[in-house]
Amino acid sequence: MDAHLKEIQKDSRQVYDGHFLKVQKDTIVLPDGKESIREYIKHPGAVTVLPLFDDGSVLMERQFRYPLDRVFIEFPAGKIDPGEDTLECAKRELKEETGYTASQWEYVCTIHNAIAYSDEHLVLYVARGLKEGEFLDIYKAPLSGLLEQVRNGQITDVKTVIGVFWLEKILSGAWTPPARPAGV
Repeated sequence: MDAHLKEIQKDSRQVYDGHFLKVQKDTIVLPDGKESIREYIKHPGAVTVLPLFDDGSVLMERQFRYPLDRVFIEFPAGKIDPGEDTLECAKRELKEETGYTASQWEYVCTIHNAIAYSDEHLVLYVARGLKEGEFLDIYKAPLSGLLEQVRNGQITDVKTVIGVFWLEKILSGAWTPPARPAGV
């Protein structure tokens, strides 16, 4: 169906092998037969947790991000370990980053946040039935406040922006998350 858009790999080589990220440089053949180069980051994937309290407020965290040299407001998230189930990863990350656990988990969606230069994907889950553990740099916020922070540019992290919009739809009853697809 989309064969007229397909690019075919002619050659592939890893040009950087870091602890976390790897960079590929591929020679490809374009649909018109010409050759081009594609450089992209290989990423193991990650999960994002949308921790929702019974009163409709949301658990958020503040985290320093070195590449942009600033603190961001984010949902808890983290890298999927090799062979790790995404739901188990979400549970681990919620506990590690916030000290909370959840009794109810619901798959929301899978997003591809950097399709032009990475194969990274993020799997989003709603976590309910939150139980507090140790305290880190986290806080509880009303969804309306998070929507305002997205609108005014205080929240710019793509996974968090998408998660806030999903929660707005879920809590209003406009959207129901789909069933978790196989392999996610």
